[in-house]
Amino acid sequence: MSDRAFQDYYPENVAHCYGCGALNEKGLQIRTFWEGEESVTRYRPRPEHTAIPGYVYGGLLASLVDCHGTGTAAAAMYRQEGRPMDSLPAFRFVTASLHVDYLAPTPLGVELEIRGRVKEIKGRRVVVEAALFAGGRKTVQGEVVAVQMPESFTA
Repeated sequence: MSDRAFQDYYPENVAHCYGCGALNEKGLQIRTFWEGEESVTRYRPRPEHTAIPGYVYGGLLASLVDCHGTGTAAAAMYRQEGRPMDSLPAFRFVTASLHVDYLAPTPLGVELEIRGRVKEIKGRRVVVEAALFAGGRKTVQGEVVAVQMPESFTA
C-alpha cells in the first residue's frame, strides 16, 4: 500500500470538495488507498456527525460512500491505463448517480471502513460498489456512478 492516498494526487484546483478535498480545512478530508483489488477508506466520525445520540447522521454516510466512489473511479482509470496517479492529464470524477442503502444504524465512537470494488469502466464512466462497516458490521451499501469531470468545471 502506498503512503499517498488517491486524494493526495488531486490537482489543487479540484482539491476543495467537502468530502475528499485536502484543501478544505473544514471538510472530511477522507483518504483512500488500494488494498489489492479493493479501495479502502477509514474514517472516524466526529460528535457533530450525530443523527440521534450514539448514531451517525445518514448524510455523512452517503458523503463517505460518494467521495470514496469518485476517488476509486479516478484511481481505477489510472490503473486501467497503466499510468501513475501523478501523470497528466489528471483524471478527476464527479458523481452522476449515488444510491445508498442503510442496512443498520451506524454507531458513533468507532472507526468506519468503506470498501469499494470497481464494477464497470466504460469510456468516461466508472461504476463503483461500496460497503461501509462499523466495528466490522456492514451498516451501509451503495453504488456510485462516476463520470470524468468536464474540463469546463475547472475554468
